[in-house]
Amino acid sequence: MKKIRHVVYFRRYFTDFYDAQTHKVREKIDLGLYYLQYTQQIPGRYVGATSDSNLFYLRIKRSSDIYRIFFCYDHGNLVVLMNGFTKKTQKTPKSEITRAIKIKKEYFDGKD
Repeated sequence: MKKIRHVVYFRRYFTDFYDAQTHKVREKIDLGLYYLQYTQQIPGRYVGATSDSNLFYLRIKRSSDIYRIFFCYDHGNLVVLMNGFTKKTQKTPKSEITRAIKIKKEYFDGKD
């Protein structure tokens, strides 16, 4: 199968989150990453959008736990993974969205 998108991990934000998860949660995250890389139309249950331009999140559900991993696109194909967190409330906390926006800005500012 041919890759449609290339995934990049910006700094250690995502990898630190990933490494802290259990094996079963990492398997679920890996499935979500597979969809990001290899499917043209990513199933809606795996991806959501924020109100911020070019800021999306990967939805991961394992048992009763819910996780979100923020990402953005760079030149259409490159997916930059940023921070992740365990969701504990119905809505995504504004502080997590704010943090993702800061990381996204840091990434794009560093490209100049």
